[in-house]
Parts: sequence; C-alpha cells; structure tokens
Amino acid sequence: MMRSLYSGVAGLKTHQTKMDVIGNNISNVNTVGFKSSQVLFKDVLYQTTQSATGATNNSGGVNAKQIGLGTGVATVSVSQTSGSAQSTNNPYDLMINGSSFFVVNRGGTNYFTKVGAFKTDDAGNLVTGNGDLVMGWQVDPDDPTSIRRDIVTALRPEQEANQTAEPEMTSKTYMTGNIAAVDPKLQTADGVVTTVPIYDNLGYAYTVKFKITQDTADTSKYYIAVDSIKDSNNVDILQNGYQASLGVEMIQFDKNTGSFVGVGGVAGINTTGLTITNSDPTKGNVFQDHSSANTSEWIDSIEVDFSNLTMYSTKGGECNVQTVRGGTDMTGQGRRVGALTDVSIDTQGKIFGVYDNGITKLLGQIAVANFVNPAGLEAVGDSLYKETQASGAFDGIGTDIANTGETMTQGVIEMSNVDLSNEFTEMIVTQRGFQANSRIITVSDTLIEELVNLKR
Repeated sequence: MMRSLYSGVAGLKTHQTKMDVIGNNISNVNTVGFKSSQVLFKDVLYQTTQSATGATNNSGGVNAKQIGLGTGVATVSVSQTSGSAQSTNNPYDLMINGSSFFVVNRGGTNYFTKVGAFKTDDAGNLVTGNGDLVMGWQVDPDDPTSIRRDIVTALRPEQEANQTAEPEMTSKTYMTGNIAAVDPKLQTADGVVTTVPIYDNLGYAYTVKFKITQDTADTSKYYIAVDSIKDSNNVDILQNGYQASLGVEMIQFDKNTGSFVGVGGVAGINTTGLTITNSDPTKGNVFQDHSSANTSEWIDSIEVDFSNLTMYSTKGGECNVQTVRGGTDMTGQGRRVGALTDVSIDTQGKIFGVYDNGITKLLGQIAVANFVNPAGLEAVGDSLYKETQASGAFDGIGTDIANTGETMTQGVIEMSNVDLSNEFTEMIVTQRGFQANSRIITVSDTLIEELVNLKR
C-alpha cells in the first residue's frame, strides 16, 4: 500500500511537469521563433521481491517478480520544426528556412537564436530587439565585391562609412544616330551640336558640347571638336583653368554604303580619347582616375566611340546625332556621390546597400551556426540558446547558409511552431493522468484507513 501511495505521488509530479511544459507552450503560441517542447515519461525503480532462476533437472525456471515504484520525466525535448512565416516588409526581418541559427553576441558571448527580427541602432549596428549584436562576416578590404569569412564580428550595415557611395569618373561615351551629309549646319562654323553629361573623379557633373562639321572637299569625312564643357553653374571650364582635346578629330564613312569606316581614316579604329587637363596649376586633375594600385587600370581620358554612327539620307535632311554617357556595354558611365536609400538582403544573407546614384554595394554577410544536435542547446531566455556538450561546439567562424542548402527570406519572420490542437489534446490527456494518479493516493489512503481500523 505504501508503494502505491508513493507511485501515485510520483505520477502526480510527472504529470504536473508535463502540464507546466504544455502551459509554457501555449503561453508562447505567438512568440516569434519559439520552439515547443514535449515531455516523455519513463518508469523508475523496481523492487525485486524474487529474482529470476534458471531451469534445473528437477524444476523449470522462474521469472523475476518486480514491483514498479512509479514514473518520472525521461526527457523534455524541443521540437525543431519550422514555424509559419509572417510577412513584415521590414528589410531587416529575416527567416531561416532550415535548422540553422542566427549568431548574436551579448556581452562578448555568442548565443544562437531563430528570431530574425533585427533592426539598426544609432551606430549603424545590426541588432536584435534586446540590443544583442548580430554577427557575420565583413567585406574583404582587398576586394569590395567579396566576403572575408573569418571569425564572426558585429555587422554594421548602416555605419557612417556606408551612408554614402563614392563617386565614379565617367570613362566612356559613345555617339549614335545619323549624320545627313546634306544638312547645311555641317558647313557652318557652329556645326551640328550634340551634348553629353559626364562626371569627374569627385562626382561633379558637367555637360560636354561637341560640334560636328563636314570636310569641304570630301563629304564622307567629318570633324569632331569640343566646343565647351560647362559645370553645374553653367560656367565653361575651358575658359576657367582647363583645356580639352580629342586624340583624333576626324571620322570617315563609306561613300557607297554610308556605314562607319573608322577614326582618322583608319578602318576598324572606332574610338578616340577626350583628354581634359588643367591649364591652371591651382585646379585639380579631376578628369583622371589614378586610384587603382594597378597602373594599367589608370584612366587618363574619356573614351568616345563613333562606331554606332551612320551617314544615310533622312527626312528633312537633318542630322540626328546623340551622345550617350557610358559605353555600349553599359560600363564607364560615372556617378555622383550616392546616399544610402535602402538595404537588400539576399537568400545567402549578403547585405547590399542601395544608393540613389544607382550603386549597389556589398556591406557584409550574416553568418549562421549549425549543430550536430540542435535539440541539445540550452535555452537561456529572450529566445536565445547557448551551446552545450550535447549540442556540439560553435567554432567561432560560422557557416555560409548557401553551403547548408538552406536559404534566408527577407521581410518575413518565423512564428512559433506551437500546434494548439495538439497542446489542448495533450492537456486533456495530462489532466486525466493527473486525476487517475490522485485516485491511486485516495484508494491507498482508504486501504491504510481500513488497516488502522482493524483494531478498535
């Protein structure tokens, strides 16, 4: 009777533990990134009243006689299934589609979380709602288009250095359209005018004005000259400390077909260089770019490509020539200084800054952590986990999520994976189990009462 009494007590304790876990699951049904837990029971000690014996020549074997002493909690396991996705449209909200964890740092210690509800602080750091630093890899200083994957450090996508994008000098232009040989303006000193906007090495904008005139003796030959280069204040810098020249000023067309032949009368040579230098030593050489460590990549002039021009007849007999900033391959356009306007995070966790001058710049990459046994992580509150011997160790470097076959989704967060229908069902079962164990105590007490009442 005493054994059954204590078995009932053990059953009450274990069912109470299960109810505690169910209550925690239900209370966190709307907690972002929460992972529900499940309780498994086990039987505990047994009292052996008779040991097992083997068969002999005169008798058969006898099984052991054991009386169980109740139940206990075997495990409280955490379900690692993913919760549903909730759209937030916040560019810093992320969801990992898989079992990986974000790495965050609090007080110099790395922790792990499934909650990707991030934001930036006043220093531009990427942080959690509790101010924990989100960890990842920085841009390789030797190659701004790649990531250096070493020890994880705090990501600062909106730090002061990332608020602007450096300007870029225009290095290419091309002319397109048609030169009509009968256009009378070709025979004047002003010629046919075409303009193109450019940027210098500091990001200042200018407008270059070209004029095209026809050779008086050969109508298949035309001369290109720089008429003016005006800054944003409409001041011609050619009259204010600068000079400009074209490497070759004559272009030629085929008299029979009207197609472009070449620059300087040389077939196949399609480009020349527009060189702008300072004639006043107080002015800078802002139209040369010598920022590259490789001298072969230095830019000393702006390429002008004429290969898209034709010399056909047109309605009205007028030229229709345009000059476009940048090359035909869409490079070398140049840009002014850009201001950060948006942030984009791709499926690999790479953070890109989007600037209002058309630049998209890599700012870093969010690292993830993987564990052999993620259920072995220890919850420490605030939706954070820390590594244990059961989970396996974090190497301090992290993993590129692309190498795991998983992805990140921007603008959504992972909700709780609690299944209310399952929790309520387990609650009913737990309630009935608790009730049944309480009956064991009640009946055992009745039996003890009858035993005490044998002598009155």
